[in-house]
Amino acid sequence: MTISLSANPTPATTLVPLLQTESLAEKLAALASLLNIPIETLQADFKGDVKETLPLYLANGQKIYLLGMGKAPGQNDWFRGVRRFFYDHKANLPQALTVDLRGFDNDVIQGVVLGIRGGGYDLKLYQTDKPEGPALYGPDGQVTLLLSGEGAATDVLARAEAIAQTQHEMIDLMNAPGNYKTPQTLAEWAVKSGEEHGYRVRVLDKAQIEAEGLHALLSVNRGSDHEPRFIIMEYSPEGVENPRTVGLVGKGITFDTGGISIKPSANMHLMKSDMGGAAAVLGTVEVAAKLKLPVRVVGIVPSTENMVDGSATRPGDVVGSYLGKTIEVIDTDAEGRIILADGLGYMVRNFQPDVLIDLATLTGSVIATLGYHAAGLFTNNDELAAQLTRAADQTGERVWRLPLWDVYSEDIKSDVADLKNFSGKPLAGAITAGKFLEVFTENHPAWVHLDIAGTAFGDTEFGSQKNATGFGIRLLMQWLSEL
Repeated sequence: MTISLSANPTPATTLVPLLQTESLAEKLAALASLLNIPIETLQADFKGDVKETLPLYLANGQKIYLLGMGKAPGQNDWFRGVRRFFYDHKANLPQALTVDLRGFDNDVIQGVVLGIRGGGYDLKLYQTDKPEGPALYGPDGQVTLLLSGEGAATDVLARAEAIAQTQHEMIDLMNAPGNYKTPQTLAEWAVKSGEEHGYRVRVLDKAQIEAEGLHALLSVNRGSDHEPRFIIMEYSPEGVENPRTVGLVGKGITFDTGGISIKPSANMHLMKSDMGGAAAVLGTVEVAAKLKLPVRVVGIVPSTENMVDGSATRPGDVVGSYLGKTIEVIDTDAEGRIILADGLGYMVRNFQPDVLIDLATLTGSVIATLGYHAAGLFTNNDELAAQLTRAADQTGERVWRLPLWDVYSEDIKSDVADLKNFSGKPLAGAITAGKFLEVFTENHPAWVHLDIAGTAFGDTEFGSQKNATGFGIRLLMQWLSEL
């Protein structure tokens, strides 16, 4: 499918988004006149409510869909509303379609394009008897965005397409089951992406991980038949002197049983999603390279499974780390923070980033606190917190700041090691996890931890169970573009 821009109306089937503003009555009156029906009939049938859809037919056979967008939709509302429309109607849409965006600013284009692309997503990745796909989403499908004037819209379209394609691949990776997705799978994706988009990728195998002293990552990997991988990606802009360096670290647990502290069987199958932080980092580095952002972006993904066998790390074991600090493992299901300890330490020591951000599907505690609508944001840097919150509000990938007060450090003090990985208390779990990670940032003044456990996997129109959202890529790209 191709998405293009035009300022010239065509007689194709048209999607007309409408807002619940004072102009709605005027627009409905014009449509009623065109359709030769009483305005009262149209007003009774269409109110412009969010996701409300009304199909209409002109005398010449042309079909018009009215799509309600509510009163003041943001970028995420456009994305989700348009995605829902295309997903619900794609089987009946023709091969060519126009979306009438006249009267709207260019800033709606990204949400619309992401919605169009997202509406064609197929969660049935391994179904063997899938029917032929919708004509609109075939190679000859064509969607035209009808604008008042193209202007700078071309750049917005290119940006949206770059994000959509990468986000689609990350969602596929997250939705892939554990037997189709190992640490090596993530490494191969990164290597291929780097070759295609011109950024450096280095992958450390188990022997190299041992040589580098990444003992925390190795401790989580001990129960798995699949070797760990430590993925290092580096995008450097050409022609930019002394660019700012942003370091991104993502949790890459490709399947999480909980280890010896094994999880209940109910919903364990969803732990294929425990690499949501890795997906955000992999995707952001690729999009930054595609768009040639004037900032250096370094991504690190420590990746392993967390499995159970006779070699698996036990509760009570003390393990090392890249920075040399020792960790008492109280709960082997608190493994994400352990591998991030090595990712953060390696990033700080080897790349000295100006800004350091880690993302992880880290705790159930953050879901208990914020539900599935926002990620937890932890930082002692007020400026960074404000910047990321502003970007989150713009994209709809929301965050909410939680404290990192030193009083919570009491919960990770160990009797036998430098610190322990779990407090053992049924409260403040997301905060104490953040305090654990803080130890491995070496007091970096511009560090942010994003706990995306509740937002990386969610309820969508694509399936009956929770599935990948691709959370974090749009948020980070919005923030990076404003640096």
